[in-house]
Amino acid sequence: MPDILIGHEPLTQFITKLLITIRVPQDAADLVAESLVAASLRGVDSHGVQLLPFYIERMRDGGINIERRGHIATENGACLTYDGEGGIGQVISAICSDHAVRIAKEHGIGLAIARESNHFGAAAFWAQRVSRQGMIGMVMCNASPIVLPWQGKDKRFGTNPICVSLPGPDQWLLDMATTTVAMGKILKAVLNKQPSLPHGWALDINGVPTNDPQAGLDGSPMPLGGYKGSGLAMMAEIFCAVLSGGAMSTELGGIRITDRPMRTSQFFLAIDVARFMPLDEFAARIRQLVGIVKSSEPAPGYDEVLVAGDPEWRAEAARRIQGVPVFEGTWGPLCSVAAELGVEVPPVHTSNNVADR
Repeated sequence: MPDILIGHEPLTQFITKLLITIRVPQDAADLVAESLVAASLRGVDSHGVQLLPFYIERMRDGGINIERRGHIATENGACLTYDGEGGIGQVISAICSDHAVRIAKEHGIGLAIARESNHFGAAAFWAQRVSRQGMIGMVMCNASPIVLPWQGKDKRFGTNPICVSLPGPDQWLLDMATTTVAMGKILKAVLNKQPSLPHGWALDINGVPTNDPQAGLDGSPMPLGGYKGSGLAMMAEIFCAVLSGGAMSTELGGIRITDRPMRTSQFFLAIDVARFMPLDEFAARIRQLVGIVKSSEPAPGYDEVLVAGDPEWRAEAARRIQGVPVFEGTWGPLCSVAAELGVEVPPVHTSNNVADR
């Protein structure tokens, strides 16, 4: 159970104040806070507020350059390469998402790839930024080398997420790591002293499956579907890092690999649906497809058939009312930073109050 619950609006304001106090520009602080709280609202805690202590540490030690905004390196037709200059990942991602949309309005498809960027939170936040403009948004990135390749004992890939978001009503939103779970879920288990991990989540340092949270954190998330997950991770590495001319594989640092800059690359594709059919027709066809999938009789042990996006939309609806859960392993460090910086901590509710609210 979560240790505390806090409303999403005061939580956003609190994060913004913390970032501004360490001299992050106002617009960048707003964007980072919005992206992290959006992930926590959707139940994607691994990419939500849990990341903030690591962001603050990297910003304060210079691993994330809070002033840099990057620049266009090349632009040719529907293709753009952006050099993030080590700036805040959310700032670079907002710029590149908007460039992808701008280019797609002209050409039907727009692809912006960033290099020399930083952690950008949940990929869904950026794919949705694209899809709100009437586009299909597809986002990928490479990430810190914390994942063992299938049949290997040395870490070579990140969790390298792949995300697709559709314009129109909330019907389908795919946001997946190329591992069984994101490393943040294993970290969450360690921070909150969970006794074990679900089977199939992690490998130890020798590439052997483990249920021990610390062994999984020291080791690696399990590649999704074995060799297939490694293949997808390498695909993302190619589309992001190879194509952009950015850092690859073991050249990357990260929010927990602090001896070198992160230098991640990110891929933002916008597809203008209206070049194929009217948006309302597209939405109707998606609705039809979702209906076909959900018409399947549930398997034993399940009440219904879900599609990508369903759990997150339901979590968001509940958390907007009940509050966002933040675990002590995250809240404690944030309160310590707030005390150091002289930032007031907002009032919270304990988990025992959930049923009363």
